[in-house]
Amino acid sequence: MRLGFHASHEQIAPSRLLADVEHAERAGFEMAMCSDHFGPWSERQGHSGYAWSWLGAALARTDLELGCVSAPGQRYHPAVAAQKIATLAEMFPGRFWVALGSGEASNEHITGDRWPRKEVRTRRLEECVSVIRRLLDGEEVSHDGLVTVDRARLWERPAVPPRLIGPAVSVASAARVAAWADGLVTINQPVEVLRDIVSAYRDAGGRGPLSLQVHLSWAPTAEEADAIAFDQWRSNVFTEPVNWDTETQQGFDVMAEHVDLKAVRGAVEVSHDLSWHRDRLAELAAVGFDDLYLHHVGQEQTAFLDTFGSEVLPALRG
Repeated sequence: MRLGFHASHEQIAPSRLLADVEHAERAGFEMAMCSDHFGPWSERQGHSGYAWSWLGAALARTDLELGCVSAPGQRYHPAVAAQKIATLAEMFPGRFWVALGSGEASNEHITGDRWPRKEVRTRRLEECVSVIRRLLDGEEVSHDGLVTVDRARLWERPAVPPRLIGPAVSVASAARVAAWADGLVTINQPVEVLRDIVSAYRDAGGRGPLSLQVHLSWAPTAEEADAIAFDQWRSNVFTEPVNWDTETQQGFDVMAEHVDLKAVRGAVEVSHDLSWHRDRLAELAAVGFDDLYLHHVGQEQTAFLDTFGSEVLPALRG
């Protein structure tokens, strides 16, 4: 099992996040991943730098393996997505992967195009994955479907092809991405749900490593840990289709007025007790995950990185 740091662009300015990922490497994290949003989920989070500019800097400033969760098809044309994936993979061989998802309206509505229903978005993603993989393989690609591509070719391709990972938060989506993915990434949920997701992916022929992004909140006191989680993550507790189809931060914040701490604790692993976090992370990893990416949902990362680096990561590795 490897242990990584999740860099949340929606909560932290990119310049500060670059310092945070360097700090994560010094603290003993082996890798990192980040999101790729046009805007945050909440006005309280207040940030959203461009992930692809930041990734080049983070790969250059650290020796970490880095990954990104991104959505081709609406905000990003798949040929353009393939070009930026290939460029990072050529510059930093074997150190970059990308998880390709069907997207969320909060990021994609900015184009002004109609937001498709879920089944159409899934088929559009699968077309995009095919286009991206063919371009990475060196083909000249033309395609007419839910996306259109005209005689595209990548003139810079990496010697080491990057992994195209399937993101999934449900059993159905895990089984479906198994058809094309080089690995799976999901988020913390009840252990029995995670077991079903892992089984669905493997039973459908899914290959490659299994990764888990864990949203957590830690502080020296229980009250502080609760306050951080409630302030920063109460707009992020909603499940499908609300999380897919809500377009604005104002919409998320209005809905979050009705969210209590119990609901937040259902989405975030909250405790001031480091031994509790160690045990919980070990329990989640035991489901069968190769990589864990820890996301402290606070906007200040320094104390988390130092404390988990010295007190949690060594114990989990042991």
